[in-house]
Amino acid sequence: MRTSTLTKPIVLFSISLLSTVLFFAFFFEDKPYSSSSSPSSSDSMARRTFILWLHGLGDSGPANEPIKTLFKSPEFSNTKWLFPSAPPNPVSCNHGMVMPSWFDIRELPLTAASPNDESSVLEAVKNVHAVIDKEIAGGIKPENVYICGFSQGGALTLASALLYPKTLGGGAVFSGWVPFNSSVINQFTKDAIKTPILWSHGIDDKTVLFEAGQAALPFLQQAGVTCEFKAYPDLGHSISNNELQYLESWIKQRMLSSSSSSS
Repeated sequence: MRTSTLTKPIVLFSISLLSTVLFFAFFFEDKPYSSSSSPSSSDSMARRTFILWLHGLGDSGPANEPIKTLFKSPEFSNTKWLFPSAPPNPVSCNHGMVMPSWFDIRELPLTAASPNDESSVLEAVKNVHAVIDKEIAGGIKPENVYICGFSQGGALTLASALLYPKTLGGGAVFSGWVPFNSSVINQFTKDAIKTPILWSHGIDDKTVLFEAGQAALPFLQQAGVTCEFKAYPDLGHSISNNELQYLESWIKQRMLSSSSSSS
């Protein structure tokens, strides 16, 4: 569902196909970075922040772009945002209907005990990592890379952040869930588990139940990952402006910390 204003909670989850969905094959773009950049431009790139936003099932990247307009702090003036669209895939929970989907979802609503399709999750993670690798190759430091996502995009955010071999600036999960079992923890590197996680979840969520979000806490504790979990009363399966305002401050705090440590 698209919203026309940001004064109300932004509803980003949709299980119905949009009448027209444009799939931007950003994963396969080949736009090499210049190798003849000056030292000053290289320094500027190193200080630049990259925020990758992953949408929910049935949604699109462009529909989520208004989110960046809420980040008004001057620290975000040099931030590069990317809002990719998921490719069309059949989705089991919707009777095999083809729609924008990062990976397969077997049932809705999602509970703490819902089954996961780990193989399709891991394939999606490879695509996210390719995007991050490209930004880092262009000069952005790993600690200045942030992955954020809602619902299915939140689950992919968690998987992508924890399976990336380097420490990233952070991963922000909104109304997501843990998309694999605890055996995957063995694949997390020592640097990966240093990536901080922000988890925001509406208590009244009837699509990805609050219990599914809470189940992430023991999982992340077992993995040795630092997670700040924020519960939002009276919030269903959507993102509120309060959540996004807190995300802005959360990222800004880490941006300032990264800047001071590198100076």
